[in-house]
Amino acid sequence: MPMTTQHRTARRVRSAAAAALVTVLAVTTAACQSQSPKPNPAPPGSSGAAKPGVDVKDIQSALAKVSSWTADDWADWAEKNGFKPEDLQAIKAFWDRGRLSGAKGVDIEKPDTKKWPSMADVNFPKAIAAKPQPHPYSADTAVVGKIFIQTPEGEGQCSGTVVSDPAHPGKSNLVWTAAHCAHGGKGKDYFQKMAFVPAYNKSGASSKGKDATLEQVAPLGVWAARGMLVMPQWLQKEGEHGSSASQFDFAVVRVAASDGSKRSLEETVGGSMPIWFGAQPGDITSPSSYGYPAADPFDGEELEHCDSALKPTPFVFDASRPPMLAIGCTMTGGSSGGGWFTKHDGKTVLFSDNSIGNDSWMAGPNLGPDAKRMFDAFVQGKGGQQ
Repeated sequence: MPMTTQHRTARRVRSAAAAALVTVLAVTTAACQSQSPKPNPAPPGSSGAAKPGVDVKDIQSALAKVSSWTADDWADWAEKNGFKPEDLQAIKAFWDRGRLSGAKGVDIEKPDTKKWPSMADVNFPKAIAAKPQPHPYSADTAVVGKIFIQTPEGEGQCSGTVVSDPAHPGKSNLVWTAAHCAHGGKGKDYFQKMAFVPAYNKSGASSKGKDATLEQVAPLGVWAARGMLVMPQWLQKEGEHGSSASQFDFAVVRVAASDGSKRSLEETVGGSMPIWFGAQPGDITSPSSYGYPAADPFDGEELEHCDSALKPTPFVFDASRPPMLAIGCTMTGGSSGGGWFTKHDGKTVLFSDNSIGNDSWMAGPNLGPDAKRMFDAFVQGKGGQQ
């Protein structure tokens, strides 16, 4: 989750810049840590969604038809309601070392298990302590990085994962994260100045309060958002965290190197994660959550992860939507949007992202057929252009 600039001095002393491979999505307290439990309003001057086509003004009528949308409908949604890119150099200049260090995870309210009958009956998993990833990060974990955004409250931080692009094998520029790290929800807009820093603090240069330069904490560069997309259901509710909108709390982002390099993100990082769409909870074994938690007791400088030996626990806010999946995890704010990984057909794959939770468990959305159609529309349309 994004972080405001409130404790910039303290975070500088602690070299706070965000790192924790075990990103716990915007898990209420473990995914976008902030002092305000309210969702972020849209930043001034942000680009609004286009009016023609599948329009957010018609969101209620559109939602009833999403399950039957054709490929053209999804392409229209991506075309008309995607992010309008900002100036590449402006993003590069904005994220200096001071702003990276000052970014603070945005807090969200914890789901109310009494409010939703299905949650009241859920036996949530016991806490699993997050563990730091040893330095230096290898290619398989360097695919996780920190996301920095500008919100109305200041600079914020989340986590994200480099994911494979079927349209550009071996040369992906795509990042998967939580929707609440990309868009403010109903009546709001996409966040601004989004930048992705893969393998943040890979060498450990800023660990244990050490002072470090921008080049040391961002050894693989700073990557600016050129396109992003969220589901139409994310724009349905104003209180999007810990509600049925959380069942669609995911976003896909296309980035480009802020230094103008033509080398792809995947080539630079050394790999990418395939996405397992349509995974059934009972088929997911030994799930792990990665991210950069920054709220106490973490400082945002280490990549953390929670490894479960149990299958994730499904629960719903709305039974008509794919379920949320919960695992034990103690990650905190800043880990929002971080990837959830497991083995599928002998490969490590991403199947969810950190979205909501409390101090002992995290939950992420199950990426069902609609998630795949959204992803395909983005990759095949303008949003996925390299």
